[in-house]
Amino acid sequence: MGGEPLDTDTRARWQARQRARPEVQPTALAAPRFWEIDTVRGIAIAMMVLYHLVFDLDRFGGFDLNATRGFWRHFATITAFLFVFLVGVSLRVSYDRSRRTTASEAQLFRKYTLRGVRILGYGMLITLVIGLAVPDGNIYFGILHAIGLSIILAYAFLGRPTLALLVAIPVVLAAPVVRSLHMDEPWLLWLGVRAPVGYMLDYRPMMPWFGVVLLGIVAGSSLYRNGERRFPWPAGQPPWPGRQLATVGRYSLAIYLLHQPLLLAVLSALGLIDLGIF
Repeated sequence: MGGEPLDTDTRARWQARQRARPEVQPTALAAPRFWEIDTVRGIAIAMMVLYHLVFDLDRFGGFDLNATRGFWRHFATITAFLFVFLVGVSLRVSYDRSRRTTASEAQLFRKYTLRGVRILGYGMLITLVIGLAVPDGNIYFGILHAIGLSIILAYAFLGRPTLALLVAIPVVLAAPVVRSLHMDEPWLLWLGVRAPVGYMLDYRPMMPWFGVVLLGIVAGSSLYRNGERRFPWPAGQPPWPGRQLATVGRYSLAIYLLHQPLLLAVLSALGLIDLGIF
């Protein structure tokens, strides 16, 4: 449709406004995903489901599988490490991409704070549900609590990988010292200070796990600088079974929230465990 041509002054003002606007880039959501990150996260999901299957059979089914000791304890720790480390990697990738489309640091801070609060809220909901369903144990500060709080705290380090490394090292190294401390009240349980709160089904305190998130940020800064892969890697989709694992990795949070109730329901229906609910 036609219109009157802009006079010289009006055109100059319009061009000035256009130059002052942030450059429009493709949104972070539209950017391609890195399938290797999704694949490793999918592997962690598979490991988590396997571990919880063993744990449920051991704790609720009377099978002597030593799910909280020896090999299976290390297996669970490695699984948690993969999850938490990838949180840091993904945060750095997301941050670099979001900076292209978000006008201010305040908006970015709000974005990651809300994301962390949401995941922390899921963790608290699980604490409530487990507290009602399992009288002799609970998840007072599990992996979702640690991830949610870490996302909030990690914002200050997303653009500062050197600082992230300098903080990560003492956080990780100090964890055994903090774990050796004991208090009568559970106020510092989230840091790693032990307290008499009963059996903990999942316990991932901020020391050392916040340090693991920071190490992931450092790795993400090196491997995926500016939201782009910085190392040679095959393009396109991964080969089987990586493609299936990558798909699983994209839905890790939903699977985490749903898999344990489904496992317990199936094992109960098969008569392999007795939750003592009915």
